[in-house]
Amino acid sequence: MGSRWTMAGMEVPIIGSDSVRWIELSLPRCSASARDTDTDIDTDTATRSPLIHDFASCSAIGDPPTYLIWRIHKSHPNALELVELSASKEFPRTGLRITFSDALSPFAFLCKNEVDMNCKNHPYLLYALTESGVAYLLRIRSISSYSPSSVFPTDDLLIAFDMRAYGPITSAAVTASGCFVVGRNDGSVGCFQLGTLDPTAPAFVHELRDDSGIGRLWGFMSRGRVVGAVQDMVISEIQGKRLLFVLHSDGILRVWDLSCYSKVFSHTMNVPTVAGAALVRLWVGAARDSSIIPLAVLCRHTLEISSETIYLCSLQYSMRDRIALLLDPCIQSIPLGEVGCIDVKLTSDKIWILKDNGLVLRTLYGTEVDMEDTCYYALQEEFVADQLFQSPENSSDELLLIAHSIFSSAKDHIVPVVSSIFLRRLLQPGVHHSIALRSTFLDYNRHWTDSDFQTLTSDGLKKEILSLIEHEGVAENLMSIHSSWKNFCTRYFDHWCKCNAPCGLLVESSAGAVGLIRKNSFSLFRSLVDIERLIYGSSEGFGEPVSLGLDLFDDDLEHEVLVDLLRCVTSISQYLGKTASSIFYESLVSTPVISSEEVLPCILKFLETGYSSSVATLKLSELGTNVAWEKKLMDHKNLRKFSVDMLLSLHALCRKAVTWSKVLSVIEGYLKFLVPQKIAQNLDAEPLLDINASILVQATAQVAKMMFESALDILLFLSYLVNNSGQINLSPDDVCKIQLELVPMIQEIISEWLIVHFFATTPSESAVIEDFSSQLSLLQIDSSSGKRSWNEKLGKCDFPLAFVLLLNIRVLPGDQNQPYSRCLPHVHDIISSMRTFASWIVWGKSGESSTFLSHSTELALILLRHGQYDAVEHLLGMVEAHSQKEKTSESIQDADGGWCILHHLLGCCLLAQAQRGLHGMLKERKVCEAVRCFFRASSVKDASQALQSLPHEAGLPLLDFSSVSGAAWKLHYYQWVMQIFEQYDISEGACMFALAALEQVEEALSTKDENPGRDPFNESATTIKGRLWANVFKFTLDLKHFHDAYCAIISNPDEESKYICLRRFIIVLYECGAMKILCGGQLPFIGLIDKVEQELVWKAERSDILMKPNLYKLLYAFEMHQHNWRRAASYIYQYCDRLRTEAAVRDYQHSSLDLQERLNGLSAAINALHLVHPAYAWIDPLRERHSVQDEHCPLKRARRSVEEESSGNDFQPQKLHSYIDIEQIENEFVLTSAEYLLSLAHVKWRFTGIHKAPSDLVDLLIHTDLYDMAFTVLLKFFKGSDLKRELERVFSAMSLKCCPNKVDSSWAGDDCRNRGFLLTSSKDEVAVHSSPDMGPTTQQSKGISRWGTLELYLEKYRAFHARLPLIVAETLLRTDPQIELPLWLVNMFKDGQRERIWGMTGQESNPALLFRIYVDYGRYTEATNLLIEYIDSYASMRPADIIIRKKPFAIWFPYTAIQRLWCQLEELIRLGRMEDQCDKLKRLLHGALLKHLELLKVDSEDAISAAVR
Repeated sequence: MGSRWTMAGMEVPIIGSDSVRWIELSLPRCSASARDTDTDIDTDTATRSPLIHDFASCSAIGDPPTYLIWRIHKSHPNALELVELSASKEFPRTGLRITFSDALSPFAFLCKNEVDMNCKNHPYLLYALTESGVAYLLRIRSISSYSPSSVFPTDDLLIAFDMRAYGPITSAAVTASGCFVVGRNDGSVGCFQLGTLDPTAPAFVHELRDDSGIGRLWGFMSRGRVVGAVQDMVISEIQGKRLLFVLHSDGILRVWDLSCYSKVFSHTMNVPTVAGAALVRLWVGAARDSSIIPLAVLCRHTLEISSETIYLCSLQYSMRDRIALLLDPCIQSIPLGEVGCIDVKLTSDKIWILKDNGLVLRTLYGTEVDMEDTCYYALQEEFVADQLFQSPENSSDELLLIAHSIFSSAKDHIVPVVSSIFLRRLLQPGVHHSIALRSTFLDYNRHWTDSDFQTLTSDGLKKEILSLIEHEGVAENLMSIHSSWKNFCTRYFDHWCKCNAPCGLLVESSAGAVGLIRKNSFSLFRSLVDIERLIYGSSEGFGEPVSLGLDLFDDDLEHEVLVDLLRCVTSISQYLGKTASSIFYESLVSTPVISSEEVLPCILKFLETGYSSSVATLKLSELGTNVAWEKKLMDHKNLRKFSVDMLLSLHALCRKAVTWSKVLSVIEGYLKFLVPQKIAQNLDAEPLLDINASILVQATAQVAKMMFESALDILLFLSYLVNNSGQINLSPDDVCKIQLELVPMIQEIISEWLIVHFFATTPSESAVIEDFSSQLSLLQIDSSSGKRSWNEKLGKCDFPLAFVLLLNIRVLPGDQNQPYSRCLPHVHDIISSMRTFASWIVWGKSGESSTFLSHSTELALILLRHGQYDAVEHLLGMVEAHSQKEKTSESIQDADGGWCILHHLLGCCLLAQAQRGLHGMLKERKVCEAVRCFFRASSVKDASQALQSLPHEAGLPLLDFSSVSGAAWKLHYYQWVMQIFEQYDISEGACMFALAALEQVEEALSTKDENPGRDPFNESATTIKGRLWANVFKFTLDLKHFHDAYCAIISNPDEESKYICLRRFIIVLYECGAMKILCGGQLPFIGLIDKVEQELVWKAERSDILMKPNLYKLLYAFEMHQHNWRRAASYIYQYCDRLRTEAAVRDYQHSSLDLQERLNGLSAAINALHLVHPAYAWIDPLRERHSVQDEHCPLKRARRSVEEESSGNDFQPQKLHSYIDIEQIENEFVLTSAEYLLSLAHVKWRFTGIHKAPSDLVDLLIHTDLYDMAFTVLLKFFKGSDLKRELERVFSAMSLKCCPNKVDSSWAGDDCRNRGFLLTSSKDEVAVHSSPDMGPTTQQSKGISRWGTLELYLEKYRAFHARLPLIVAETLLRTDPQIELPLWLVNMFKDGQRERIWGMTGQESNPALLFRIYVDYGRYTEATNLLIEYIDSYASMRPADIIIRKKPFAIWFPYTAIQRLWCQLEELIRLGRMEDQCDKLKRLLHGALLKHLELLKVDSEDAISAAVR
């Protein structure tokens, strides 16, 4: 800017104007443009070269005005964007983008629809011109009424007129009545009545020429060039006359009266020009009352160095008989330099010049040398660069170094602090730009769809940015993270400047509003507050307060002292840079690693000693040894220079002020301008979140930042004075005044502006929809649509907390009765609104609050009402910290209960935060803090009256506690807090306040008789304690603190409540699988054993038998632990009985599992009864049976007695008073084992009783090869002859399995039951033979053949029945007479290797029986051989045994059987069957018998001889 231009204001972005969603509409290719290839029109007739800049403008239509903004981007020259905004509404979230078939020229005109007055649905007209020369006239509806579509409505295209036939167009202008004026490169001007007349009408085209008699024909006459090409045209209405101002390239300015198409003025502009200069633009201002029309002409110099200059002149006019214009010879110039201008707006008394680096304002008709009439407004680029450390004087490297110096003792926290600073600045309103941020993400290959990106909240953006930064760098490396942040911010700032470049101005002179149209956003300008004008002053330094209009002091000396003082303050600020304030701010608004009280001394130490040694190491690693050493020397030199300069400046300041007391008085007077003003204003108007609100919030953020930093600079300056008091001769009294008066004042100012800035920049918290009630409340029935739309913006970066406050108040930008209150705000009204808003935040509605704490509760309530819990925590935390600094907590408690309300609200906030998705340590910390706050709130004196002033959503119900004791109030308050914790499902806190309430019961009830007031407790102490102990039980049970829950049960004085809790306790233990606590002896059952057992039994009898853990088992364990053996056996037997009786209604596939459970239960019952004396080893009869029908709803059965037992059970008890002894249980165990093994083999069999074994069970076991189980059943249930008979049947069946030719129909033998052994029905066939694989229980699977199995069991069980080998042999031979008896079976008859000295005698299964079997079944050869074997053995006896043989009756042979064998052989010979074989056997038998008889004769004679002797 100019060297003497003062700063008058700055840009204020409209929050959310960067997030417009465009409705894309394509204009169909019209016939005019389609004739491009069908005509012979020269292509050189294009209007001008392609766009090299973005163009934008705005039209204000109606009263109150509606602002229509149009933009044409050079990157999309064929698209025109429209945005419709109103000061009384929020900035529109949707815009209209119309795409033309050809590229557009930088011209568009929007006006009220005066052509088609009957069409109320199309209030606007749009005129546009393409570069090819086609003019369009479109009807435009309200933009909010458009829906997404692909094609622009054809009915709204009024006309598309091709003007190329009339010559090349260089400029265009339009009147609201539809006169489309174009200028050509030959200097001629044509007027077209677009939309009002048909193109074929004679009056449709008018040509403006010097010779009006030539007619209105265009382009048919050859004429000489009189004037230069038209450069620019402006239509201005002066006293009802529409005048056309035309600027030609040769410097001629002409004025035409469009009402009669006549020229009224022509003059060659006498401006200082040089070679290569050209007049390119013309602006005409509104006529003043003094009959003066201001003009501005832009001159562009293109030789060597390109530069631009604006020349200001004026036309004097007279409208008497005719229009008379006279050019004032006085011409002023405004050099713009190389930067040039983007847009210019000229009013009657001001000219606004938009440049890349600022907005210049010049008051017209000042002298050339008087530059006081020129000032400038700063653009947002400067602010964004400063926030993102992109300016040379504010580098992020300084942030890194200062942070490393401050956090030298907590280096692990430097990275989070640095990242938090960058994130906070990047996402704050005014810096955050959604398009720039998305473009930056694209540089890192992060892609989103439009809808996904628009739904990202501020927290979502933080996570995405942090993940990107950590991915680019090393997460724990400070230098790497800093480098990533630096690169990210550099990219972001480049995109911000590119996609948000200034395009045009909006100046509404009647309302005093000035707006800036950017490429993708919209802004307004505001004036400066007093302190800003003082600090910014001019571009050279601080301005004089008097010259800036600030009447701070009456004494000129004080003015001079203030200027020098501010220069000293600025020196410190510049040496530190703005990074120190960012770290200090971060320590105040975030969870501090180091508190703000510790940060300030670190900054002062940095001012005195420079960077710490750790920073030197950091530089060494970053820059290298040589560079780091040079940098260290440079830093040391700068520090020495700063220290010396500051010392000299402070001494000079003291000399000028004479004493330091005078300086401190000036500082005190200066601080008054930093204190937020107290303004009482009517804020009862309906809250409205409109564009003015957006401007207000952003302006508040800018001013609050300035005030915060200014107060911090003064605080640093005063602290620097105190630290160097000895060098500057600062007296002890002055030091005390600084520390006791000025520093607390500044700290309060900092806290106040900190809160204001926090509200204006911190994004709101997203709404959490937790349940149906929350969703229903968000419907906002009967609420305004504006509030509903804003509710959807919660959590977005463009919706800071200040908007939440504005939902409850309305701050008007000016006088509501003035017309401009419905327009965009005046540059000064923005500051006025900002002051009012800041005053309301700090001091409240009336501005009479004595402390900030008293109004912070109102702010907290508003935030709580809208779910902004994080903001409430920060707000109240900052207020509490400030109050502690002032050490006024005691006075606050005594005064108005504000301290109590603060902690009560903070507790509510922390409680809500803990409930909203937090987990782990963070949730525990929130809960602990909430508990602490509620207890502190209750401890304040007169807390009951203070809390009763709160509304229902934040305080207690409206109850009168004025006449009750403090203990009674605390009892009620603790119960209320307990309910709140319970409502949020936070049992830890609820339990603590339930216990706290219990402590107050006795005192509260003991004092109720002493107070004559109303008794709020209509219950006895026992009832209240019972209820509270029941709550303690519930909360501890929810926390799974079972021991504490049981203690609450036994502490409960209310017996009914105690037993209800006990029942609930058992149910929860059961559901949680923690019943071991009951059964493990860990709880003291003081008089509750019977109740516990009763509840367990009741629960067991009404629970599903298959539920786990099983209550019968728990009862068993419970009774075993109590040494009640018989009762334990009874419960576990009931479990087995229910398993058996209820098995019929369950799937067959689960039967094996049931049987296994039954076996385990029966085994446990047997074991328990074994612990009892045998005389008492029995259990009581089953007291309750459940029918199959009841099992369908086991949890809903009522208690039933024995008499009410249903008779529909499958198995009934024998007698009501019978008993079950251990033997019966053992029998049932055996039968259940058999059933279990059969189930594993997929064979069905049902247990029906324990006193008699089923007749078919053994048969099934044998058929399934379950021999061990079969013999177990036999030995358990059969004795004596019955056992022998069953053994014979079993071994007969086993023998049949060994015969390959066995008969399947029946068994042979005399026993009639044998014929029923084999199951012959089709159903049983399937059951038995459904699975050939008998599982691991069969002997076959162990590698033993059926013969081996038969041998094994025959050897094992023939001791029970000696005739078993005979049964086996007979079965085998009967089944297959030709079978070869196995050797082991024959040996069983032969009695093994026993000495054969007794012939064929022996036990029941002896060789004689084997011989008889051979004879009976026609096995003559085996019989003969067996007989010969024993006869030979008899004959070959040892000499020692001969004496035994010779005894009487010592030897026996089956002679009858031998005789039968002899007869059978003779019979076969007689019949001619096997004659040879039988004859041979007969001879062998005859020879053996002869020898045997001879031997017997000799032995007989010897025996007789021996007897005679």
